[in-house]
Amino acid sequence: MSEKQEIIEEKELFEHYRFIADKGQSLLRIDKFLMNRIENASRTKIQNATKAGNILVNGKIVKSNYKVRPDDLISIVLPQPPREVEIIPQDIPINIFYEDDDIIIVNKEAGMVVHPGYNNYDGTLLNALFYHVQKSSTDKQNEKIPYLIHRIDKNTSGVLLVAKNELAQSKLAKQFFEHTIDRVYIALAWGDFEENEGTIIGHIGRSLKNRKVMTVFPDAEFGKEAVTHYKVLERLGYVTKIECKLETGRTHQIRAHMRYIKHPLFNDETYGGDQIIKGTTFTKYKQFVNNCFKIIPRQSLHAKSLGFIHPSTNKYIFFDSELPDDMQNVIEKWRKYSSQTKLFD
Repeated sequence: MSEKQEIIEEKELFEHYRFIADKGQSLLRIDKFLMNRIENASRTKIQNATKAGNILVNGKIVKSNYKVRPDDLISIVLPQPPREVEIIPQDIPINIFYEDDDIIIVNKEAGMVVHPGYNNYDGTLLNALFYHVQKSSTDKQNEKIPYLIHRIDKNTSGVLLVAKNELAQSKLAKQFFEHTIDRVYIALAWGDFEENEGTIIGHIGRSLKNRKVMTVFPDAEFGKEAVTHYKVLERLGYVTKIECKLETGRTHQIRAHMRYIKHPLFNDETYGGDQIIKGTTFTKYKQFVNNCFKIIPRQSLHAKSLGFIHPSTNKYIFFDSELPDDMQNVIEKWRKYSSQTKLFD
């Protein structure tokens, strides 16, 4: 085969493929064409992508019976690459906000890994979701399976969207790909921001020195485009409570972007926020900060809300969560400290 193939973007838990059909391409149904060219792509997954409007030919949405012609430009968004490990259902408590036949909204606690992987083969949110959907399913012949649409970091808390069937997964994946999902995070960052709001634009990719850390690259030579909008919610002296809205969904996006503008998240060990970045040299201040670190022994980041179009009803739905106790407590501690120090300014 001489047609060109390119995986042009891997974003969250889905991939965007693009093909240019060969000049000698004979007429062939597009579902068969794609099954022959995408590894592990089942007919059902291709058909669900078609129903979701995720397959375009020459910029237009097509049906599964469309026949590929020479020089056609074919684009497809396919969610969730094949699982690398078997998911074992485990009875682990999880906080479910909402559930219907198509979706589950989970409020994830900090400290829980979302998906099995290196050094975390069980005890994850996905293990718990497998147990939950299988236990609650009444149709044993067609048991539902949880499909992740996106992830949040182990030590980030907050709202997470999960699909319960492949069609819902395909429709939601398209919304993430097209940046139409509304996601709001609340964070506590080091320093006092000069502006009340702003936008951070910078390609994010794995560090060339440490593969476990994400780095912002000023040009497009490395990494993938990432856009974060932030707004100051409360100035607390040496730290600031901020709201972050994501346009893109890169790994560690907010954490990497905040370090890039020299405002790492409070107690973010990976990105330098677990050190005293701003403040005085007084012993009592150092003790105060260390006490705050003990209150929230993780990066101060919470996925607060999520808004999207429901895959079946096509209506916009929105879910909002409260800040977890550790974040509320550390913000209140800084609020009191800031108000007391102002008395002596």
